Amino acid sequence: MSEAQTTECDIALLLEGTYPYIKGGVSSWVHQLVSRLPQWRFAAVFLGSRAQDYGAMQYTLPENLIALQTLYLFDEAERPPVKAPKLPPETLERYRRLHESLRAGKAEVLDFSAHVKAGDPLSEEAFLHGEAAWRYITEAYEANATEPSFVDYFWTVRNLHRPIWTLTRASRQLPRARLFLSPSTGFAGLLGVLGAQAQERPLVLMEHGIYTKERRIDLMNAAWINDGRNSLEHDATEISHLRELWIHFFEILGRLVYRHADPIVSLFESARRQQIRDGADPERTRIIPNGVDVERLARLRRPADAPPPPVMCLLGRVVPIKDIKTFIRAAHTLRQRLADVEAWIVGPEDEDPEYSRECRELAQALGLGDALRFLGFRRIDEILPDVGVLVLSSISEGLPLSVLEGFAAGLPCVTTNVGACRELVYGRGDEDRALGAAGAVVGLADYDALADRCGALLAYPMVYARAARAAIQRVERYYDQNRMIEAFDRLFAERIGSEAAR
Repeated sequence: MSEAQTTECDIALLLEGTYPYIKGGVSSWVHQLVSRLPQWRFAAVFLGSRAQDYGAMQYTLPENLIALQTLYLFDEAERPPVKAPKLPPETLERYRRLHESLRAGKAEVLDFSAHVKAGDPLSEEAFLHGEAAWRYITEAYEANATEPSFVDYFWTVRNLHRPIWTLTRASRQLPRARLFLSPSTGFAGLLGVLGAQAQERPLVLMEHGIYTKERRIDLMNAAWINDGRNSLEHDATEISHLRELWIHFFEILGRLVYRHADPIVSLFESARRQQIRDGADPERTRIIPNGVDVERLARLRRPADAPPPPVMCLLGRVVPIKDIKTFIRAAHTLRQRLADVEAWIVGPEDEDPEYSRECRELAQALGLGDALRFLGFRRIDEILPDVGVLVLSSISEGLPLSVLEGFAAGLPCVTTNVGACRELVYGRGDEDRALGAAGAVVGLADYDALADRCGALLAYPMVYARAARAAIQRVERYYDQNRMIEAFDRLFAERIGSEAAR
């Protein structure tokens, strides 16, 4: 971890794989929040995998972000002790109790002081190199695992546990804060719990997407998990034991963070209901929708009677969860009907180079040529005035800022049925729905429907005008950033004020 900061702040942000090293999404929200609340002093802790996985900072830090720490969970080279520590006979039973508590999401397990105490059975040294831990892992493998090799199982268990010790040590070096805020559960949420407990301060969870759901999608497709099985040896609908271990691990972290965070904030109603199903106390949940700078983006609107450019555009990272390949196939299908249509993909390609290569190869195989353009990261002010319809083809989302930005610029949007997209496009509640449809929602990976809805908007001016009008009215009435900023300002004052009073 970077050098510990001694400066005290009001709010410590715990950011996993986002701000300030990754553009877009949660990072845009963080930058917006900090910049628009200059009366609060922020510190940020960035959690990443390894230092070499990230480039330079992508944002100029606001003046009221007074400290930045970096923490890489899988960077440290392992240095085995000269000999394994001697441990008491009850160590094996203590491991069993620990994991039973973890699986149940019990609060008492979060007293992690033993994890950094040399010679304790729960210390990193003891678990990674002690005989009792070896016996415990061996027993668990024999009792539960079937298809992976013991070597793969052994290293999976070790890699699952190592971040816990890293985060425990890091929690002792966090900036002094009056409140901790994490936009996710997972590793950042656990660090928030540990920091809030150590400093006796409140923790606020602001989930932009349901972390455990998104990690499940990632882990089901992760090539780095060695299942030890080929496609002929297992049912594709089955989850391998190693993938199940990782998925269950993040589910456990989710329950632990839900147990300690107050409030537990989500972006839309169905996300709040999912949090409750996953273990959140309904009394501590609330909704604060995302918002965008409507006033600034309104300057990008075309005159109401101007014909839309024949351009379908996806704003997003070129990664599997955005399902760029469905967008490319939709572009190919639509080109069969409207020959002058162009398709633009606007977003960075460096996060998953292999997937990016596959997307380019697909576009080439379909013969799209210059009709499909990979434009990389661009400022939306440069892009949106030349776009006809915005497209979101993701397989998982929260409440996507790109859709709101498109609405504010007067663009209809065609999305998949994920996250809050249905209520964004069609409205939530009678008054909102009366504004009309701001585009269309289609099923996952349904490129034919995606192409059909984009074509209907681009080819029929009256349909387009109605959708554009609904988009503008909806974002102005419900998703202006001033509403969001005011809500968080009140929340911070409420939680920090109550803590000071206590």
